[in-house]
Amino acid sequence: MNSKPKIGLYGGSFDPIHLGHLLAARAACEEAGLDRLFFIPAAQSPFKPDRVLTPASERLRLLRLALAGHSNYEIDGQELARGGVSYTIDTARNYARRFPQAQLFYLIGADHVPSLAKWREAGELARQVEFIAIPRPGQSEAAFAPPFRGRTLKGFPLGVSSSQIRARVKAGLPVDHLVVPAVAEAIRNYQLYL
Repeated sequence: MNSKPKIGLYGGSFDPIHLGHLLAARAACEEAGLDRLFFIPAAQSPFKPDRVLTPASERLRLLRLALAGHSNYEIDGQELARGGVSYTIDTARNYARRFPQAQLFYLIGADHVPSLAKWREAGELARQVEFIAIPRPGQSEAAFAPPFRGRTLKGFPLGVSSSQIRARVKAGLPVDHLVVPAVAEAIRNYQLYL
């Protein structure tokens, strides 16, 4: 048995969480053998500084609904609690302190792999985590340039994005086929994304 627990960190705005996120989470757990996977909603992405996010309380509500019943998935609100721009290195350091014996994996969209060298304190980040790239349908395997280590998921790429879901809701179109039923119901009940 592997003595090092494998912990996955899945950051993002999750505005809202959708089936693409859940399929990537499942594939990451299976392909990398993750013991636990933490969903870490960002306070503000450094890559989308002008984007106004849905309030944290609503995004957390949707995450709780979507992840209900998944015993190896957890929600970590540390970036929301810190506020301001969310930097991956701050979160990676937190996990390295909390789980010093663990092997850390960080899930990112494959489209972000070429820009990893531009991330804050990229060298330390490369030492702290191994990356798991989530491809879009038809996208080729991500190439990780040294010092970054990583792999590309093979299973379940789904061409859906949170921005598409928000646009569909705003246009009065259904999203039931793109999110879990409890999330679709909450979006309707709380009149989100209108």
